[in-house]
Amino acid sequence: MIILQATPLSQNFWVAILEALLLLALAAYIGWWIARRTLATQIEGLQADIRTKKSELDDCRRKPTPSKAATARAKFDDLKMIEGIGPKIEELLKKDGISTFKQLADTTAVHIKKVLDVAGPRFQMHDPTTWPQQSAMARDGKWDELKKWQDELYKGRLD
Repeated sequence: MIILQATPLSQNFWVAILEALLLLALAAYIGWWIARRTLATQIEGLQADIRTKKSELDDCRRKPTPSKAATARAKFDDLKMIEGIGPKIEELLKKDGISTFKQLADTTAVHIKKVLDVAGPRFQMHDPTTWPQQSAMARDGKWDELKKWQDELYKGRLD
């Protein structure tokens, strides 16, 4: 029968402890080195992200901001402000290239009626006769006159 004996790497107790400490030190160094490389790579990636974001921020700061007049005009180009135009009809008009009061004012009621007829029976009942005139008032900033006239209209038409 063979008896296995666990023997230290070295026969001397102090040499064996020294060998164990050296192995622990080597393992600690290898772990530190791996962590350092991993963190260095992550830090480089984060610094690259920071540089990109700073560049984007600088680009945003350099772009001119729209003037108050342009911002106000964009708010008034909501075609639903015209009596008789709702969200669906506004969508149809935009698909036809009519997205501003100026464009709607320059479009004939006959053309608008054709756009509505092509869209189907749901839209054929609408009467766009007054829409170009209402849009012209909105385009010219005659909001009080437009509001007064719209109070007289029913779904965009005079009854």
